[in-house]
Order: sequence, then structure tokens, then C-alpha cells
Amino acid sequence: MNASSPLEEYQRRLQNRRDAAGRCARSGDRIATARGAVFLIGLLLVWLVTSSPALPESVIMAPVLVFLGLVVCHGRMISQLKRAQGAVAHYESAVDRLEERWIGVGASGDRYADKEHVYSGDLDVFGRGSLFQLLCRARTRLGEDTLASWLSNPADVSTVRARQAAVDEIRGKLDLREELALLDAEVHEDLDQNCLQTWAAETPQPVPVGFRGIAVVLSALSIAALLSWLLLNTRVSYFLIVLVAQAAFTFRFRKHIRHLAHTADQAGSGLAILSQVLGIVEREQFQTERLKTIREQLNTDGLPPSCCIALLHRLIQSLNNSLQNQFFAPIAFMLCLPIHLIHRIELWRMRVGPHISDWFDAVGEFESLVAIAGHAYERPADPFPELTEGGPLLEAEDLGHPLLSVAECVRNDLELSPQKQLILVSGSNMSGKSTLLRTVGTNVVLALAGAPVRAKRLKLSPLQLGTEMRVSDSLQDGKSLFYAVLSRLKTVVELTKNERPLLFLLDEILQGTNSHDRRIGAEGIIRRLVESGAVGLVTTHDLALTQIVDSFDSRAVNVHFEDQLVDGKMTFDYRIHTGVVERSNALELMRMIGLDV
Repeated sequence: MNASSPLEEYQRRLQNRRDAAGRCARSGDRIATARGAVFLIGLLLVWLVTSSPALPESVIMAPVLVFLGLVVCHGRMISQLKRAQGAVAHYESAVDRLEERWIGVGASGDRYADKEHVYSGDLDVFGRGSLFQLLCRARTRLGEDTLASWLSNPADVSTVRARQAAVDEIRGKLDLREELALLDAEVHEDLDQNCLQTWAAETPQPVPVGFRGIAVVLSALSIAALLSWLLLNTRVSYFLIVLVAQAAFTFRFRKHIRHLAHTADQAGSGLAILSQVLGIVEREQFQTERLKTIREQLNTDGLPPSCCIALLHRLIQSLNNSLQNQFFAPIAFMLCLPIHLIHRIELWRMRVGPHISDWFDAVGEFESLVAIAGHAYERPADPFPELTEGGPLLEAEDLGHPLLSVAECVRNDLELSPQKQLILVSGSNMSGKSTLLRTVGTNVVLALAGAPVRAKRLKLSPLQLGTEMRVSDSLQDGKSLFYAVLSRLKTVVELTKNERPLLFLLDEILQGTNSHDRRIGAEGIIRRLVESGAVGLVTTHDLALTQIVDSFDSRAVNVHFEDQLVDGKMTFDYRIHTGVVERSNALELMRMIGLDV
């Protein structure tokens, strides 16, 4: 592997960050030691000053000032150490991905899994070891939502091309991805920035100017009465009367304050990380049209979006402190701060709320593009697919499964077009039939999301995916396996009515019923799909079903996978071979595991 490879670059950066973390740790230890020494010197000087009147007290100020300076320096060094350690973790994770240790690390996208979706469950789009987990490095829920949407909804040609250009521009921006990874705001599953969009859509209710004026007057009176009582020894009753008036006035807004405090607190989840991501987007300069458009979505009147979001975050924190902090709440009550804060928050919602949707779209798309760009950088041998209008068309050379390691991945050539609509795949158990279907499907998902594919070359038209592979029965829903299979097949067949051509991937079609009904039903479904203009692959163990190919002339072909039994050990080459498989390995597999029949 040459020195410019992604792994070499990651390892070089990882070592640099480890060295930086080591330097910061050593510097922090030295500062901590110096701080302790200065503290002891300060104690010694205090003792000397108290025991020797000739020594001026001012000498104590020197160690105090030095100690305070060391405290500040130590705090900065700790921040630098945390950042260096974060960078180490970032590049360790990157190295793990390239060395095939990424499964189970990072967001799995389980929340987006939908067993009713036409392909995501069959193609490992979400969940442990999924496409989503391989790609996703988003710092916000917005980025995760957008990436999940791209993987679940194939884009059109123009959109895919725009994403490819954007990804190509930022795939080499390692510093940008490191900066995103090192944002210091807290990130976890419960932080959902989408709550802000819902909250911002509510009708703002600013506090009328007259009530704000009353709040100012009452605040001034309470301060004057308090100072008069403390400094001029006036009656405390004056101060208490003002407080009662303030309580009655604040009670007038209790519902508004309570509602806004609750809803704004929910909307405020994840604002810190959102503000930081927006700040990065604002600072970047882009060349491609898609990225320029994202940047332009942030151009609004007044403050930059990152500052606006940060302001709202501070206002919500202040409102919470004024209501819940036992030390600050009495002062806030006396100054009528909740009234002023809810007014400022409502003004924010009125002025900024209409722009939230555009900002969210920009952040979600930017993070998704950055995620795909990172994947593209780490797999330089994976090309972008060539997109063509019309179709249906899928031409693949050396197509491999993107979730398998390079060492395990066996590649095959494949072609589907109006002239070759159906590939019927037969073969023995464990020979690779199902993996072939998932290889085709996952690469199409990546291609139509704007990502590179695991292939030497892939040319395809926009396709609608429909699969039937992992359908299972449901005790809770009262559905048998055969009924669940029929329901999914009905969904796939109905996709042929859409404008976009269908790519169907059917594994062991109509499993769960007898061989006679299975063959007749399977032939009927396949014929309907082909006659509607769809293209696809079907796997089967029923060799009688392979005869359907003859009725489609050249529009259908039989292929198969083989196994070899050598010295009692079964091996597979996972290569596509033309024609129908000539033998089965089911009985041999039963004997090999001890089920001698």
C-alpha cells in the first residue's frame, strides 16, 4: 500500500495526534506541579507575614496572581488535551473502519428500520453492520435523518449527479471531517434538533409593551425598596408589598411561562451541537453548485444562523435558571426576568422561525454529504456509478458486496436491460445466491444515494427497488409465513405501476407452500413482472422453475452457483456460472453436521 493511501494517511495523523496528546499531558502535569508549588509558597508567605510585622502584606499578591495565571493555563491545557484525545479517537475509529473493525461501532440507524419498507430490511440498510452504520458520522439527528432518507428513497439522475460532484469536492477534506468530529458539544440519542422546527412553527406570543413596562417599573421598585431597607433602615413592609405586587403580576403570565419553559426546553435539545455545525458550514467556501446552494440557504438577514441558534440556547438556559436555580431564581423573580425572557424567546421565534426549515435542510444535507465523502475517501477504488436516463439498465463489472471485507468479497459481472430482463439463479445451499441479490441491491442503494459503489464499473438508470428475501411470519399480527410472503410480493408487483422502472430481487420465491402451487404461482408472478417492463433476479431451489426461461426467449437467462466436495469438505467459489445447477448439496450438508439420512 503506497504512502498516499487512506490507511497510511490516517495512521500518520493518528501518530501526530497521539504525540500532541502526550505533549499536552506532560505540560498539564508540569503546570499542575507548578500550581501546587506556588500554593505552598503562598501559604509560607502568609505564615511569614503573620509572624513578621516587618514583611508587607502585599507580597502575598505575587503568588496569588501567579496561581491564578497557572489555573487559567491549566484549564487551557486540559482543553487542548481533550481535543487531542478526541482526535486520537477519531483516527483510531477511521483506522478500524479500513481494517474491517467497524461493525457495531457508531450509530446503527435502528430507529429507521421498517419491516414494511420495500427493500431496507432485506438489504441491511439499517441495523448493526448495515450500510447506515458504515456511512454515518453525523453529529446531529438532522444529518442522520437525511442520510436515512437518502438510503430509503432513491434519487433522480440530476440529484445523484449533484451529490456526486459535492462528494468529490469534499472527499479529500480530512481537516473538515476532523473538525466536525471534534465539536465539543454533547451528542447522544436523545438530542433531536427536529423538535426545534416543530416548536418554531407555533404562533409567537410576544409580551405586550405595556406589560413589559409594568415589569420594568416593578423591578425598579423592588430594587429601590430593598436598598432602602438595607441602607436607610426603612420598613421592610415596603419591600414585601412590592414583592406581593410582583407575584400577582407574574401570576398573570404563569401559563405562558410554564408552557414556554416546557416546550422551549424540549426544542432546545441539541442546540449546542447544531450551532457548532452551522458555524463550520458558514466558514467553508465551496465550488460545486450543490454545496454553494447549501451555503446560500444559511444567508439570512441579521446574525449568522450559528449565532442565532446559540442566542436561543442561552435564552432557554437563562429561563430555566430563572425558574429552577435556587440561588438565581429569587433574583430573577425580583427583576421580573421570566417576563423579559419569554418575550425575547417569542421575538426570536417570530423573527428566526421562518428560516429554521432551510437551516435544517442545509445541515442535514451537508452532514450526509460529508459522511459519504468520508466513505468515498476511504475506498478510493470504488467508483461513482455512471447514471443514464431511460432504462431499465444495470451493467456491472466486478460487482461486490460493500459490507463484506475486501478479502471475503467475491465479485461478479452482471447485466440487466430491456433485452435481458430476468436472471434466474439456481444453486446449492450456501453457494451465494442470496448474497448475489444483496450485492446488487446494496450497490443500487449506494449508487442512487450519491455514493461510490463496490465495483470496477457500474452503469445504471434510475430504478425502484423491490425485494422479497427475509420475510417472516408474525404471531402478534396473526400472519403465517406464506401470507407474509404474498403481502410482500403484492407490494413488489404494485411497484410496476410507478413511473420509475422496477428492479426486483426475489429470494426463494413463494417459500412456505407446496411445490405444485409454488411453481404455478412463481411463474405467474415472474411473468407479470417481466411483461410489465421490470428487470430483476430470482433465486430458486426448484429446478422445474428454471424452465420458465425458455418462454421469454432471450429476455431471460439461467445462471447458477456451484460447490465442490474435496476430502469431505465443501467449498464454494461464489462465481456466477451459466446454465442451471446440476446437483444439490442438501443431503451432503445434513450428513456433514451429523444428520445422517
